[in-house]
Amino acid sequence: MTDAWNLSGRIAIAGIGETAVGKLPGRTPMDLAVEAGRLALADAGLETADVDGLVTCNAMAQSYMYPAEALAEYLGIQPAFCLGLHAGGATALSVLRHAGNAILSGACSTVLVTLGDSLRTGLTREAAKVMQSSASHPEFEMPYGPTAPALYALAARAHMAAHGTRPEHLAAVAVSARAHAARHPHAEKREPITVDDVLASRMIADPLHLLDCSLVSDGGAAVVLTRAERARDLAAPPVYLLGIGEATRHEHISQAADITATAARDSGRRAFAMAGLAPADVNVAGIYDCFTPVVLMLLEDLGLCPAGGAGEFVAGGGTAPGGALPVNTHGGLLSHSHAGHPGSMFHLTEMVHQLRGAAGERQVAGARIALVHAMGGTLSSHATALLGREAP
Repeated sequence: MTDAWNLSGRIAIAGIGETAVGKLPGRTPMDLAVEAGRLALADAGLETADVDGLVTCNAMAQSYMYPAEALAEYLGIQPAFCLGLHAGGATALSVLRHAGNAILSGACSTVLVTLGDSLRTGLTREAAKVMQSSASHPEFEMPYGPTAPALYALAARAHMAAHGTRPEHLAAVAVSARAHAARHPHAEKREPITVDDVLASRMIADPLHLLDCSLVSDGGAAVVLTRAERARDLAAPPVYLLGIGEATRHEHISQAADITATAARDSGRRAFAMAGLAPADVNVAGIYDCFTPVVLMLLEDLGLCPAGGAGEFVAGGGTAPGGALPVNTHGGLLSHSHAGHPGSMFHLTEMVHQLRGAAGERQVAGARIALVHAMGGTLSSHATALLGREAP
């Protein structure tokens, strides 16, 4: 990596915006993306006229041939940098590199990244089934009818066989997420749950129970990116991008060489190298949690837990409020919301809240370095970002 393209400390998040989440009838994905974007600009003390870069992705419930251009049209702007990007759940972090590089190259100065979708109210049950099955390999998976939970259940079983992971360990991930969500006034699910509650919930795809699976939600979130020196003069405290890494090893799980190890090992290594940090430096984390076993796998692959050690770490309260490494302090996809591609945007905005010291009851004391990891497909696309309160 040349110094010219090293983003560490040179790009900052200057504003964030979040819509309500859950069941939002009558709200289109475009509505939600625009609302989140305007909230992020207001947070930064900016107007739409200040935006000369725009990034978004297509929504599952409302498709445009050119989603970024359509959003720009809706906002009434004509950005110099306009990008529609699709990396599934990893989109929210993949865009950071593209937007950051565009800013450093001089193509633009202020990039609005905003995503919205309405999976809960914008899709019929039949359309949701079609969407879910579309991720499967058309030749080697789709003919056999696996659902998304079934594909992730394969990975869960493989992790169990390799490391002795138990259903109770998976359930502890959901319990930890709900404990955090209980402290978030806008989380979709806030009622406390226990390991027994998770194990007693309806079986979806063995070993995954209903409470091992993420929510289905409407919602949108956004961030504003600009150069670090400019961000310091704006309205909100800047949060600095210290490192970013991306990786992929497969698209379809039937083509994966190993379903017990993910490309997070590569994306995490690249992010830590750019930041000049190590896993031990991380105070708080936002980790993609579409299903409970994913959190265990990612904790291990990112070096935050030893191989096979994440289950006991989570079961012992390590990721819960007050734990050694609080994870998904907003409740994650399991308890806060999962609106599809915007889902991991809430992991990102939550880490900004934490680093600003503005997370209220859920604030992690002394949070200075945050890790965010997003994932798309079936353990497919991975992106890791390290954020800091201070520039290096």
